[in-house]
Amino acid sequence: MTTATTGSSRLYVVRNEVDADCEYHCDALAAAFPAAEEVDFVAGERVPLDEAAGVVLTGSTAAVYEAESRPWIAEQEALVRELVDREIPTLGVCFGHQVANSALGGTVERVGTTAGLVEATLADDPLFDGVDPVVVSLHGDAVTELGEEMEVIASADHAAVFGTRHRTAPLWTVQFHPEITAAHRDRLDEEFDWDPGRHSFDDVAAGRIFENFRSIVRGATA
Repeated sequence: MTTATTGSSRLYVVRNEVDADCEYHCDALAAAFPAAEEVDFVAGERVPLDEAAGVVLTGSTAAVYEAESRPWIAEQEALVRELVDREIPTLGVCFGHQVANSALGGTVERVGTTAGLVEATLADDPLFDGVDPVVVSLHGDAVTELGEEMEVIASADHAAVFGTRHRTAPLWTVQFHPEITAAHRDRLDEEFDWDPGRHSFDDVAAGRIFENFRSIVRGATA
């Protein structure tokens, strides 16, 4: 783990990547929270919940339905349930979105990869304050059945469940990638059938989600 702030204001970024060659998205997400501690969940590190003011769950090239061969996935589902019980503000991104819903009884399935800039319908929610609707979609799995007490707060033409929020606990999730920016464009072109459509990264302001989540955490600990 990396050392960060002390006390009840501590934020944790839970890294879920299983492929060392694909750590770039975890790196980008961690960079959005420079004062946070990073927890390598796959390597066996765990979040000290008594010290956590907020938790961010990253993406992964692993699939939620691979829990039988990847025991850490079931452990992360248990973590999600405890975060909900403790009402610790939590943000799940891509795999984090999927594992959060799965932890609460939802279903995640392989649906085929969508890699590009898409226009989402975003609910009037504090997480999306100031966020433009054009976002980065980069996923092959999707939540096809919501977790218990989860509701849809974002949708897109290719994904009906593009973002969710728990009805009572401070848990938010997004299927899209707010951490991916134009700086990753070459890699996206090389590794995916990247299709920006009629949009460009100039249309993307999803990184504001991280500012909004930090405000949510500060409000919860005030």
